[in-house]
Amino acid sequence: MCTSRALAASWFVAYSAVLPLTQLAWGLSGREAGLIQSGFHLGYLTSLLIVGFITDHFGARRAWLATGVFAWASPFVFVFFADGFWSAFWLHALTGLCQGGSYTPVLALINDHVERERRARAMGYLIAASSAGYAVCLGVAGLALKFTDWRGALAAVALMPLVAWILGLAAMQGTANRVHPRPAGEPMLAAVPAVLRNRNGMLSVWGYTFHNWELLGLWAWLPAFLTAAVMASGAAAGEAAALALSLSALTYVANIAGSIAGGTMADRWGRTQSILLWSCLSLVLSFSIGWLIALPVALLVALACLYNFAGIADSATHSTVLAESVPAHYLGVAYAVRSVIGFGAGVISPVAFGWALDLAGGGRTSADPFAWGIAWATLGVGGLLGPVATWKLQRALRR
Repeated sequence: MCTSRALAASWFVAYSAVLPLTQLAWGLSGREAGLIQSGFHLGYLTSLLIVGFITDHFGARRAWLATGVFAWASPFVFVFFADGFWSAFWLHALTGLCQGGSYTPVLALINDHVERERRARAMGYLIAASSAGYAVCLGVAGLALKFTDWRGALAAVALMPLVAWILGLAAMQGTANRVHPRPAGEPMLAAVPAVLRNRNGMLSVWGYTFHNWELLGLWAWLPAFLTAAVMASGAAAGEAAALALSLSALTYVANIAGSIAGGTMADRWGRTQSILLWSCLSLVLSFSIGWLIALPVALLVALACLYNFAGIADSATHSTVLAESVPAHYLGVAYAVRSVIGFGAGVISPVAFGWALDLAGGGRTSADPFAWGIAWATLGVGGLLGPVATWKLQRALRR
């Protein structure tokens, strides 16, 4: 299932992989480029809300298999028909709307089939698989751009979710489909207020929300940031974009290590302690990396690797904490509520980043440290409350 998840997740950063090229081809501002990525996140959070209810009602295995068909079919629609800001915005939102089934049901499957002592590490491997998929996407797109244009590169990436669904179908042949029954007479929608009243669960949700603000903004804009840095060293736009994708793929390899290390640390030394460590380190990098764009590219990529490592190291732990804070019969809805709030932040942060970049005079390919410093700082400002929510959760769990 981790291999399947890796291939399914490849589409999540597909647009970011070609963002500099589509921005030039379509004459997009930084705000418009960010809006297209936000359209995907908006569709994705909507799908997570829907899939959460489907998972609780029909079981995680059935939910994954049924929704997976839409997850692999929709990217091809974007590849063939996106041709400007509005078509790209709506079609990328459609692909996001079809992706939720590749995530929430798998989290529920882990919660059903993995004991608590190994659960955070198992979640870490799943998140690591997602990061591997992001790296594979950027690597495949970067290689494809040497032979074709941005549309051909996206077509190559679009094949991977199809392979993911086939692999998942084979992997789950012997997996039981569990449906956790609700209390007698309790309507399905009653789970929503129950989640909202769960103090520990909601503290976990808020910590995840501010974490998502940083992480999704980072993923949306890192390839463009590295492209600007490479172009500042004298490379042409196409060459810089291809090299930046390869370098960005390297930073996603750091994500793999971060996910596994964070989950393992949470199992050994505590959930909230692990979250606090990595979220604070990520904040430091959010407030500093943009100002350092003039560094040698190799050193800048090393910082980006550390940023990705720290930014994702607490992801698996956030998912584990929520699973351990709510009853199993509305876990899917709990993930859905978290997704609406958390990915809602992810919808806004890439737009806020692009808007700040435009206002600071960064434009599309500028390597001005002031513009990029201000833009990256928007992620840090949004992420500041994450450690506060986690600290409150830590105090609540100690009572």
